[in-house]
Amino acid sequence: MTMETLNIALPKGRLGEKVYELFQAAGYDCPALLEPNRKLIFENEAAAVRYFWAKPSDVAIYVERGAADIGVAGKDILMEYTPDVYELLDLGLGRCRMCVAGFAGFRDDGARTLRVATKFPNITRDYYAAQSRPIDIIHLNGSIELAPIVGLSDVIVDIVETGKTLLENGLAPLAEVAPISARLIANKARFKFVGERIDTLCRRIAAIREQECSK
Repeated sequence: MTMETLNIALPKGRLGEKVYELFQAAGYDCPALLEPNRKLIFENEAAAVRYFWAKPSDVAIYVERGAADIGVAGKDILMEYTPDVYELLDLGLGRCRMCVAGFAGFRDDGARTLRVATKFPNITRDYYAAQSRPIDIIHLNGSIELAPIVGLSDVIVDIVETGKTLLENGLAPLAEVAPISARLIANKARFKFVGERIDTLCRRIAAIREQECSK
């Protein structure tokens, strides 16, 4: 019986390359993917897998809509856009934090509406709603650190990796909103048909990650 092809959406960039190394180690290799070319789709018929690269913020859309059976998306994307997918496994890659940041001495006294600049309005809204804190969200797309420096906002909500950019601009993390890392996700409808293969893949990757972390 011919095994059904598993369609996998990978995020473009360094993270996607690390993710592919995991899949390859788990037995889902596709040599064509590593060849220097401009192709968008790569298939290994023998392994019954088909990969394609997508913009990191688009992976969840491909999976939710069924164009991909599984994919890898950052927890920030899943929190911000809440796609209707199964979140199967924390891959432990691309670890960082979603943080509230501002001037190191800033204290929110609650006396007025807090001005918050961010690329993640939904995450920000949910975080402060849980505290019943009125906020004014300022949606920006780049250089979020600039907002408190020029007086546009009181604080920002953004991804923090090393904190170096904040430090160089006189800012600091003030509170952690959530830990962020890459997650393996699956299309809910397709999981009914290829769930056994996906479960096998999850077990293999989880075992590889456990071995790597124990070294």
